[in-house]
Amino acid sequence: MSLFIIACNNTPEYNDPIPKHDTIKIESKKVGETRIINIWTPPTYEKGNDSFPVLYMPDGGIKEDFPHIANTLEKLIKEKSIQPIILVGIENTVRGRDLTGYSETKEDEQYCPLTDGAKNFRVFITQELIPDINSKYRTSDKKAIIGESLAGLFVMETFMQHPEIFDFCIAIDPSIWWNDHYLVRKADELLRKFPDKKIKLWFAGSSLENHKYSITQYTNQLAKILKDNAPSKLQWEYSYEPKEKHNTIFRATKEKALKWALNE
Repeated sequence: MSLFIIACNNTPEYNDPIPKHDTIKIESKKVGETRIINIWTPPTYEKGNDSFPVLYMPDGGIKEDFPHIANTLEKLIKEKSIQPIILVGIENTVRGRDLTGYSETKEDEQYCPLTDGAKNFRVFITQELIPDINSKYRTSDKKAIIGESLAGLFVMETFMQHPEIFDFCIAIDPSIWWNDHYLVRKADELLRKFPDKKIKLWFAGSSLENHKYSITQYTNQLAKILKDNAPSKLQWEYSYEPKEKHNTIFRATKEKALKWALNE
């Protein structure tokens, strides 16, 4: 189970070019620590007075996913494949704590804490980070979030339990096995509570199947539930990626995910 141990602690490091960006620190009362935030603005940001939507990203450190997602956004914007957007990366401190909700499954504790750290992390994002970004940058009212693995779990939990927060959600190989696949078991109930709001969801599952902690069996189940019971204003797309592994699927699918999710 090294795959999930890695997912709950450190993310792999890559040698992606580090784009020009801003870095700020927020003294958070909600999580009780200093958080490092990396911000990339699109090339057109400095050329006018337009406001831009914002893509928020856990795993957003310089040694995490921030560089390759910022570089991908720049490429897609130059190609006119997506609208210009600001990227806000949140660097990890205690990853497994922040990205997982409460679990009643004792076995989950061997991978991540069972403390519902995601609740405080989400409050940090909504009550501290988003207002700070809005005060410092020219932002529109449109917000998106992207994450893979445990960060994908956080995206899916936020999407299903707090759908009012983000307009566009991207969850790549989300670890929705967490808490005995609670989000899938409760999906029908949670979907019935959705607000009357346009929301877009793109999610993907990799090749890992037929295991107690499989991701794909639950993403497949969720896709079937959405097919039958998706709220009328929800646009969603599921991408089953059997040729990809858990550690390859983010980079393999990021462009098509961003193109689908960020184009209205």
